[in-house]
Order: sequence, then C-alpha cells, then structure tokens
Amino acid sequence: MAFDDETRARLRADAAEIVGRYPKARSALLPLLHLVQSEDGYVSDDGIAFCAEVLGCTETEVRGVATFYTMYKHSPAAEYQVGVCTNTVCAIMGGDQIYSDLVTHVGGDGHEPGHGEDVKSPDGKVAVERVECNAACDYAPVVMVNWEFFDNQTPESARKLVDDLRSGTPVRPTRGPGRLCTWKEASRVLAGFGDGQAADGPTAGPASLLGLKIAKERGWEAPQP
Repeated sequence: MAFDDETRARLRADAAEIVGRYPKARSALLPLLHLVQSEDGYVSDDGIAFCAEVLGCTETEVRGVATFYTMYKHSPAAEYQVGVCTNTVCAIMGGDQIYSDLVTHVGGDGHEPGHGEDVKSPDGKVAVERVECNAACDYAPVVMVNWEFFDNQTPESARKLVDDLRSGTPVRPTRGPGRLCTWKEASRVLAGFGDGQAADGPTAGPASLLGLKIAKERGWEAPQP
C-alpha cells in the first residue's frame, strides 16, 4: 500500500524523532520498521522504501533485517495476533492442544500450519500463530495477544479469549496494561511512542517472585565476591 503525501509527512516527523534518539541513524532501523508496520499493519514494500530513504541505505538491506525478525509481518496482520507458545514447558502443560484447538476454532481448514504461518478468522479480527518462548514458563501455558500476556491458559479459556476479541468484549491481560492495544497500536508503542500504559499492572506475579520470597524468609543471600 502506497503512502499518500499526508501520511508520508506524518511518518517523516515521527521518523525524525526516532532517528534523533541514536548516535548513528542506521541504529534506528528496528523502531522504524515498527513505525511503518503501525501504519499498514505489516511492513509493506512502501514501508521498506520509506525506511531505506530515511536511513540512506538500500531496500535490500532493510528487507534483510525485516525478514530476519518474526515480529515484523509481511502481509496484513489481524487486529489481534494471538500467539500460542508451544516451546517445551508450555507444550507439556497444554500449549500444543491450545494451539490446535484455536486453529480449528478460528476457521482453519484442517491442515497443520507451518511456523510463521498465521490462521486468520474470516472477519480478520483474530489470527492465531505459534510464538517462541516468551520467558513466562512459570505461567505456562501462555498465550500472547499483541505481545501482552494471558497466563495459565486452557483450551476453554483460550477459545473464550478469541471469542471476546472477535465480539469486541473488552479483555485485560493477566499482567501489564489495563487495556489491550490493537496490532497497529502495539507496533507504534514498539516504535517508541508510548500509550501511557507502561507503568500499569504488575510485570511480575507471585509465581515469578516465589524464589525471592523463600530466600528472604530463610535469610539466603548471594555469595559475596
């Protein structure tokens, strides 16, 4: 999707702010990719050309970075990207079953999607994908929606989550902000433009802090150097 003049002017102002945060302009490529993704919902050809123009590099260089990281989409994403962790701990705790159930629930055609392949609901509101470990094994199995945590999921709770997202029923992440961002909004946050929710909610729950609690109760301390 080509950017019109008004959109390009707005993006240029945002890009100038992003580039200004770094001593070398090329260091701004990752947040710039999130910025253009926040516009179309994916890194479009025009988005790649825009990043190359801003940074004075080739489109091939930009595309090489954009295709390396799985957080960048190369076709339009859903409003809510539902990522199911199927790494070891989450898989053992039920992640594989959650993923399989959700693929069928949102309207998959029965084939097992490959890694990096989304299964999108007919209304385009939700897409289900596998995600790699999100360092939340103490809350396995974990589902993420636009990179926010939904802990201790079951097939039933995950299906309800997807149904609520599709119907517009407000949902709140287990940890973190009180409001769930859309995919485009989340991409803009990752570009470095906050939405005022950074300090909302607990980032570490009781399961994450249990070791610290036990250590304090027993007077354990780290060895001194």
